[in-house]
Amino acid sequence: MTVTTIGTAHVHVDAEGFLTDYDEWSEDLARQLAAQIGIELTDAHFTVLRFLRSDYAGQGETATLRRVSTQAGIPIKELFTLFPGKPAKKMAYIAGLPKPVGCV
Repeated sequence: MTVTTIGTAHVHVDAEGFLTDYDEWSEDLARQLAAQIGIELTDAHFTVLRFLRSDYAGQGETATLRRVSTQAGIPIKELFTLFPGKPAKKMAYIAGLPKPVGCV
């Protein structure tokens, strides 16, 4: 694993820049990760990120868009608005989780 510095934090990442150590994540780090990809986090973003982290802790894998939508009650259109482009990949990246299975 590669160690990189984001802000003042030294974190372990994979080849694509996704965090590999669940415990290195913080909401401050999430703000910095989001800023790197042009997203300014709001309360709505943090609702999604907190769901993803909680779900990952219980399931052992990063939730898909469909799972976030059905389990957290957030419409898929809203996820695309909050995380434009590739929402599943961006949500996982900012949440400090592995890229979802099947995500390019």
